[in-house]
Amino acid sequence: MAKNNQKETQQEQVATTVSGVEEFFSKYQKLIEWVLIALILVIFGIFAINRWVVAPAKAEAQGQLFHAEQLFRSGNFETALNGDGNVLGFNDIINNYGRKAGKGVYLYAGLCNLQLGNNEEAVALLKRYSVKDKIMQGRAYCAIGDAYSNMKDYASALSYYKKAAALEDNAYAAGYLLKAALVSEETGDLAGALKLYKEIETKYPQTLEGYDVQKYISRIENQQ
Repeated sequence: MAKNNQKETQQEQVATTVSGVEEFFSKYQKLIEWVLIALILVIFGIFAINRWVVAPAKAEAQGQLFHAEQLFRSGNFETALNGDGNVLGFNDIINNYGRKAGKGVYLYAGLCNLQLGNNEEAVALLKRYSVKDKIMQGRAYCAIGDAYSNMKDYASALSYYKKAAALEDNAYAAGYLLKAALVSEETGDLAGALKLYKEIETKYPQTLEGYDVQKYISRIENQQ
């Protein structure tokens, strides 16, 4: 008997819930319809923008980027950065397309500025470059370190060289550690430099930096 009462109670609760839901939809039917229509329009709008605005802009930006990249690879950094009236440079591409051209445009523009001695501009652009590829990100961090080093901001340079080296344990790290060690020497931190040189000797003996590092170690040890 108790089970029957419990079952009847559950059925009444379900019926009450269903009735409440039906009443809610009946009361707010028009509002729900308008909300659904608005949602469909938003989704269609996003699709339309991506299909007919963003995608063509990306394609156009990539086309412009190709010519600037060719100039960069040939060592024509000034024209690659600023264009020549016939092709757009990286600065023009950034101004016209922004991130639609891809994150690489900031790396290229930053490296061009670094080569041309525009160190502050190089730092600003390279800091806008952020990718999951650790090799490319390490290159960007190293370039930021180079720009800071050129400006004699050795503390910042050292920080970025170490960031580059810490990204991934590979042969490129040896070069970043060497730059960090040389900066440490420049600032008089011989102990810090020696530690970095010995890290190269231990971790990366088969690299070009590893082959030469003993001379740096000996130079510091002879001063102590």
